[in-house]
Amino acid sequence: MKADIHPDYHMIKVVMTDGTEYETRSTWGSAGATMNLEIDPTSHPAWTGGNQQLMDRGGRVSKFKKRFEGLGL
Repeated sequence: MKADIHPDYHMIKVVMTDGTEYETRSTWGSAGATMNLEIDPTSHPAWTGGNQQLMDRGGRVSKFKKRFEGLGL
């Protein structure tokens, strides 16, 4: 195994969007650095079930709705 090819693995502090903090090991930054998240599982719509918007490009969404309107799903 080659020496000195692996990144430095150290403790950092992660700050979530709601202000909660925790410590974890990472190769990001330097030892004792703080990572401030802009998006995390408590704020991102993919995890929170936020509003979803459909973009109708070329009438595709309306064409789909018209085609399957009688299914009653």
